[in-house]
Amino acid sequence: LNLRPVAAYRMRLTLQDFYEQANPQAAVEFLADWCEMVLASGLNPMIKVARTLMEHAEGVLRWFWSGFSNGLLEGINSLIQAAKAKARGYRTTHNLLNIAYLIAGKLDFALPAR
Repeated sequence: LNLRPVAAYRMRLTLQDFYEQANPQAAVEFLADWCEMVLASGLNPMIKVARTLMEHAEGVLRWFWSGFSNGLLEGINSLIQAAKAKARGYRTTHNLLNIAYLIAGKLDFALPAR
């Protein structure tokens, strides 16, 4: 009865295999094949995802050359946003920047052992 959501979920699971590709050329081919399959599916939300991936294919494929993601930046941003919420605002931008450096810089304030 729910074949369309099941098909969309299967497509989502298949897309996760993108990161398992052996080399950048295989990833290019995989992404092209996946987008072609989704465009032929007739599932509008998934078609929107495929079009977005095609528009940003260069950035998506860059992962294979760099191996970097924005996860670290998102984590630091989360820490800074939590500090802002806890303080209920800082008096100046300068104070916010100082707190951001203290949080994200992972500075060690421990005194040297004798």
